[in-house]
Amino acid sequence: MSRYTFRLPDIGEGIAEAEIVAWHVRIGDWVAEDGRLADVMTDKATVEMESPVAGRVIELAGEEGDRVAIGAPLVVIETEDEAVAAAPEPTPAPRPAPTPESTPVVTPEPVAPEPKATSAVRVLASPAVRARAHDLGIDLARVQPGPEGRVRHGDLDAYIAYNAGGFAPAGARRADEAIKVIGLRRRIAENMAASKRHIPHFSYVEEIDVTELERLRAELNTAHAARGKLTLLPFLITAICHAVPDFPMINARYDDEAGVVTRHGAVHLGLATQTPGGLMVPVIRDAQDRNLWQLAREIGRLADAARGATIAAGEMSGSTLTLTSLGPLGGVATTPVINRPEVAIIGPNRIIERPMFIPDGLGGERLAKRKLMNLSISCDHRVVDGWDAASFVQALRRMLEAPSLLLI
Repeated sequence: MSRYTFRLPDIGEGIAEAEIVAWHVRIGDWVAEDGRLADVMTDKATVEMESPVAGRVIELAGEEGDRVAIGAPLVVIETEDEAVAAAPEPTPAPRPAPTPESTPVVTPEPVAPEPKATSAVRVLASPAVRARAHDLGIDLARVQPGPEGRVRHGDLDAYIAYNAGGFAPAGARRADEAIKVIGLRRRIAENMAASKRHIPHFSYVEEIDVTELERLRAELNTAHAARGKLTLLPFLITAICHAVPDFPMINARYDDEAGVVTRHGAVHLGLATQTPGGLMVPVIRDAQDRNLWQLAREIGRLADAARGATIAAGEMSGSTLTLTSLGPLGGVATTPVINRPEVAIIGPNRIIERPMFIPDGLGGERLAKRKLMNLSISCDHRVVDGWDAASFVQALRRMLEAPSLLLI
């Protein structure tokens, strides 16, 4: 028997260290050759570490959330001399941060869940699935896995639906939990804190009458159903792309260390997307070159990829302006946090119907039911003046209230 030290390899991104976001082994566990050891996270992606040898784990580098330098020991394995001699250098491939993947739902056996139960059986599941099962008090060994033997969020959903009557009653009290902030959640926390610490934010909110826009959207969806469904977002993105040439300071990035503002000609629009693992911002490249249906398809593709763990690392960087939307939860107004180093972020809010006085065409006014939406923008006051932000939003308002302008 001898000791094999598995060192954290150079992942090829020019990084100096990576964060341990999940261990798949514990001290004393037997690991097979090519068996999963840990997931480590860089600034761009999560990488799965696999063992080049078979043996028993005798040392681990640290706990989840700890950072390990490239080349430093990650795992020490006690193994046969022959296995160590034949062990190749690890060559892990980057993959997106673990989030649920879409799989066929398999109906599980009806069993009663036991709160916070644990099992000696090793179940294949991503860290996100394990965390969710832990929060719900579900023993993963009781959940019927998918065809490949791995429990995914869809399998958890099926288990919950099938055993709905067996969970704690409404109002049941849960024990306090201390959850370590690691992985994607820590990246979000660091980025938001840096944005608020370095950027003097200001926000501006305007009310927009989207009655005609909603009528046009419904007509286009009916007339061109085969091309896909249009939501509000493709229209708003089109309006943004029409407006930014007159307001170049909005579509910009500020390098505050170098003291340089880069006003971008192309609109690479970040789309804030909520995933089970946390907020991610995939990027619609060259949004100005896409029509409404192309934007709608790209929005859907990127959102599905972000939520389903198939997004490429290159699709998560390089945005010049970000759009954030809470959909039906949009609220009355929002004050979104800027996606640093950008200088502005735009957020549509919920559409509501209420009476409003509008011109009657005879020089007077009449009362009518209208669809109204507040549009919020937060800007970096070091780069964008309040007048410019307000003027930009008013330009968006003119196009959204007369949506035929978007089609010219």
